[in-house]
Amino acid sequence: MDAKRAKEISSSQSMIRVSYNGEPIYIEHVDQSNGLATVHLLDDPTSKQSVSVAELAEQ
Repeated sequence: MDAKRAKEISSSQSMIRVSYNGEPIYIEHVDQSNGLATVHLLDDPTSKQSVSVAELAEQ
């Protein structure tokens, strides 16, 4: 995924399914200039991590 699409998803009112390493995640924030996203697993909101948007997959 590219940073622009990740930003669109994070700003969307709809729940758009995204995964990271095969696990469903929620995108909290996107740093478009660095191509990074702060995400957490859907079933564990405390598991925040910063990952490359290139590793995210829209379902």
